[in-house]
Amino acid sequence: MAVVWRAVGGMLNGNIGVMRTLISEVVREKKYQSRAFLLLPMTFNIGPILGGLLADPVGSHPGWFGAEYQGWLARWPYALPNVVNAGFLVCSAMGVVFGLEETLEGLRGRMDWGLRVSGWVARRVFRRKTTGTGYEALAVGDGEEEGDIELVGASTLERNKITPPHRPTTTRRKLPFRRIWTPTVCFTLLAHGLLAMHVGSFNSLWFIFLSTPRYTPNSTNNDHNSTTLHLPPNYTPQTPFTFTGGLALPPPSIGTALAILGVIGITLQLLLYPPLSFHLGTIPSYRLSLLLFPLSYTLTPFLAILPSSAPAPAPASGFLVWTGITALLFVQTLARTFALPATAILVNNSSPHPSVLGTVHGIAQTVSSATRTVGPVVAGWAYGVGLERGVVGLAWWGLAGVAVVGAVAGRWVREGSGWEVFLEGEEEEEREAVERGKG
Repeated sequence: MAVVWRAVGGMLNGNIGVMRTLISEVVREKKYQSRAFLLLPMTFNIGPILGGLLADPVGSHPGWFGAEYQGWLARWPYALPNVVNAGFLVCSAMGVVFGLEETLEGLRGRMDWGLRVSGWVARRVFRRKTTGTGYEALAVGDGEEEGDIELVGASTLERNKITPPHRPTTTRRKLPFRRIWTPTVCFTLLAHGLLAMHVGSFNSLWFIFLSTPRYTPNSTNNDHNSTTLHLPPNYTPQTPFTFTGGLALPPPSIGTALAILGVIGITLQLLLYPPLSFHLGTIPSYRLSLLLFPLSYTLTPFLAILPSSAPAPAPASGFLVWTGITALLFVQTLARTFALPATAILVNNSSPHPSVLGTVHGIAQTVSSATRTVGPVVAGWAYGVGLERGVVGLAWWGLAGVAVVGAVAGRWVREGSGWEVFLEGEEEEEREAVERGKG
């Protein structure tokens, strides 16, 4: 059942490529792209907050339910965050059907029946007494022509029905698939896949590491149960590399770590990312953020040897432990905050032709899904091998190596223009359009 639902999630995950294409077609000016493409990573940080606060509510908040509570929340302790998530998805689906306009050129206005239904309902519910059509032409300023008007109050669907006579609408041909693979696209996809691999592996290993039993000195640690480790005979830890164990955190504490991850992410994305990204630019902020991932992965296993207020095998606790967790998540989240929106922008701008923008996003999503599948599998295997040999950092330091390769690949990434390949006749059309604009 777990595999079935994972496969269903993978099939539905293709919507991300569609959403990024749509954002690009709606937000055409590059100066607004950093904020527009920030929206998707921002929602990814809301998930950990909801999961951390809503998972196992009876066990995490017994005072709210009472010792005798035996309702559905006690029977299915991890159902609540999924039910809330399902509610968000229903609202999202309704918004797509009844509020989202088609952005693909050639299909605009043909498949917006949901908008017509919602518009009809809105007119009946919010009926106003109006005179005239409700539209007016804006005043023509310097450098504008009479044909360049904006219909105030008109939707995109209605505006698309009016085409200025001096700007004919043409349907462009599609770039052949074999011509998509420019150096800009290939290097961008390579860096994008490596980023998705180690970020996805971190997400899977992090919570396993938090729940892994702690190493107990003066104990065999070989009882083959959930609270002990299976170690080689005569094992003796020797820092800085030969040590093992996790933090043995219970579900409520792991939920707290989830919430910390989400809160830090939202805060950085709202307050730090917009000004720094604007000041540094997409490529510099992207390359600098890639350097933070190896640092965070290298330091993660050392949380297991921080001084704890509770001796092993009890869960790790105390000021130093939670300060270390928060500091590590800050570095990891800071890197993700700048890397994820930037890589979406770079994938978008690497498209060699506007006609294959959706194709490029689809390929990028396929590459991301493939690496996010392989990465956690290999990292999980390496983590198990490391625990058996008494080196819990084996998987983490391997992940740091992948992040170093990703940072090197990021040096080869260039920000494209979104239109590097011209089909026959397009250069002349663009040149004439520019000359008309100057005239």
